[in-house]
Amino acid sequence: MIRTRFAPSPTGRLHLGHAFAAWFARDAALRAGGEFLLRIEDLDQTRSRIEYEEGIFEDLKWLGFEWTGPVIRQSKRSDAHREALAKLIASGLVYPCFCTRKEILAEIAAAGGAPHGPNGPIYPGTCRLITRDDAKARMSAGEDHALRLNVEEATREVGAMRWEDVEAGLIVADPKCFGDIVLARKDAPAAYHLAVTVDDADAGVTLVTRGNDLFLATDVQILLQKLLELPQPIYHHHKLMLGPDGRRLAKRDQSETIKALREEGVSPEEVLNRCRI
Repeated sequence: MIRTRFAPSPTGRLHLGHAFAAWFARDAALRAGGEFLLRIEDLDQTRSRIEYEEGIFEDLKWLGFEWTGPVIRQSKRSDAHREALAKLIASGLVYPCFCTRKEILAEIAAAGGAPHGPNGPIYPGTCRLITRDDAKARMSAGEDHALRLNVEEATREVGAMRWEDVEAGLIVADPKCFGDIVLARKDAPAAYHLAVTVDDADAGVTLVTRGNDLFLATDVQILLQKLLELPQPIYHHHKLMLGPDGRRLAKRDQSETIKALREEGVSPEEVLNRCRI
């Protein structure tokens, strides 16, 4: 059975791009006689707001969207995230990183730059060279740190990886282009890649629909699926809704919200018609 999900973060009001993503996921499920889930990605407790979460429900219900089962909240799934993290740590592929963002940028600058990945300069792997005894002593002393995955070693252990996209076909994964990703921080017990990989698997999501800006991120999530022995869904990366300036709609750019469209007198049907373009 096809099971899709829409997974917004309660860090601002939904805009037309969110409406398109929700419609796309729901439509894929309906056409296959499947299920459409709603997950609130509220791990960022510094930016998440209850009023934004309430706004998500208000906007989706106004648009006529219904979802299967109870709403899933990432913040309530800490046990599952910790269990997955513990399994990765036990594999010996995880190491503590004591570098601050400022120190990482300084090291990259001192080295005359660093290779760039999809998210910018790649972490140079500084703390990968710290001995296990030294790392353990620094952690025991309470020194702040993040936990990173040794992606190159993990990729070598897993071997060749492929995943399927509905439009692009069979893709050969190359997660090394992201460098050693962060799995967890003190203020984030599960970072994005780990949380969404575990949550999709536990919810039984079989078709992940999302914007094509996350296309390359799939490589990392395939690696985590292999390491954690999780099922691999099919993916469908769709176009992004663009604003009048040709840029993708984003909360940080204060893109026109569903709430604002509603207050302007735009009907739900008109909003959904824009999504079908």
